Amino acid sequence: MTSSSFQRTLILPATLCEQAVPYLEQAARRTVDGAGAPLKAFRAAADGDCTLPVSVVEQAAGCLLVLATETAQSVRPSVLRATIGVALCLRDAVEAVRQPALTTRFW
Repeated sequence: MTSSSFQRTLILPATLCEQAVPYLEQAARRTVDGAGAPLKAFRAAADGDCTLPVSVVEQAAGCLLVLATETAQSVRPSVLRATIGVALCLRDAVEAVRQPALTTRFW
């Protein structure tokens, strides 16, 4: 993943984009609020260079966490772990962009 403190977009690994699409499709089918926009963006990105706006990646992570919560009692633990894993990877990518490029420690 590439990022800088000034970027408004992220370049995600293609595998992460591809992994997120089916979960976002499931979230959209379950009518999770806000899942439509990230689904459309991730579908387009999976066919290209996987460059997405930070806000869309953040929204996708939130939708996947809602999906995990809603399906926790009805899916296998491995499916739940996979859903949460993708959501956390997306969230971590957003957090990496928001971290300052250099940290200075004051003594």
